[in-house]
Amino acid sequence: MNGLYEVPHGVKDLLPDQAKWKREMENKLADLFALWGYQEVLTPTFEYYKALTDRDSGLNEDMLYKFIDRNGKVLSLRPDMTTPIARMVSSRMREATLPLRLFYLANVFRYEKTHTGRQREFFQAGVELMGASGPKADAEVLSMAIFALEELGVKNFRIGIGQVEVTKALLGTLDQAVGFAVKQAIARKDFVELEALLTDKLSVKERDVLMEMAMSRGDITDLEQLMNLVENTKARDALSDLVEVFRILNYQGLSQKVFFDLGIFRDLNYYTGIVFEGYVQELGFPICGGGRYDNLLEGFGYPLPATGFALGIERIMLASKQPQADSGKGYFLAGDYTNILDRAQSLRAQGHIVRVALESLTREQAEERAAAQGLSLIYGGDNVE
Repeated sequence: MNGLYEVPHGVKDLLPDQAKWKREMENKLADLFALWGYQEVLTPTFEYYKALTDRDSGLNEDMLYKFIDRNGKVLSLRPDMTTPIARMVSSRMREATLPLRLFYLANVFRYEKTHTGRQREFFQAGVELMGASGPKADAEVLSMAIFALEELGVKNFRIGIGQVEVTKALLGTLDQAVGFAVKQAIARKDFVELEALLTDKLSVKERDVLMEMAMSRGDITDLEQLMNLVENTKARDALSDLVEVFRILNYQGLSQKVFFDLGIFRDLNYYTGIVFEGYVQELGFPICGGGRYDNLLEGFGYPLPATGFALGIERIMLASKQPQADSGKGYFLAGDYTNILDRAQSLRAQGHIVRVALESLTREQAEERAAAQGLSLIYGGDNVE
């Protein structure tokens, strides 16, 4: 194909039916988030590079699209929305009443290998709950994620919930490089490598507990049984918070949608507590994810506990059935142009979709044109049926 008609690798066009579907999904999410008391915010598409990289987010800096403006400042397209919102809250919303409940609908950019469900420009919808700590706040965000997926018609999804503080506490004072390798092995469910990594690094009892933790997943009963094996105070406290989240979800009738999996870590370093990912059977990657990040705002000079999640719009489109295009829900007007303009405006005022012929058409031609567009024909002085 001629290069003039191609788009860069990692981005794509959305044709009318896809763009309409995406907009309808975003509108549903905006309405849902607003019902929970969340307010929409917008941040710039690009930020100062240092604002995105001075904190340990875990994003490889090679993933950032960066450029230099005419004043020599290094800028970057936003690779996520949580960090820009943390920057905005720290600089612009310090006087706002806490907790802050914010939501966004935005495109983000990462220079990474593309695959099904991940482009280099992709669209997200998400929420940030800032200034609230504890299981109740975590449960609110998780509940919203579940209701959002249901609102969008996603079928047979489940949300896996982890707790990064448990592993951190159980690893104790292990060398950072060893700790990272252990987390990678747990995330890959590579228990042979995990056991090899832990040999001679922890006591037999500590190793057995960590191995059991890594292999465990299930419901609140399984979680409570696991908790009985853990003696480390910090790990027990983290597990206790996770049990309380499960209890709140169960009270709301949502517990069948979730399971615990302490091998979930997410790919951003700013997470400090509960983390979660949403899955559907048909896709080999998460359609949503989030968690607690209590230290991120402190990097901007405004310490606040925080939690949130993001939904991948394109991924949800892959996991959902595209609605059929509306048919026969509007009008095509043809005939004397000056006469049909008033009729068109009157119909639009009533909420009808109206397209007007911009050239002279016979009735037969107009009928063919209307049928091709799935619209009802009004020709000349015809009455609306």
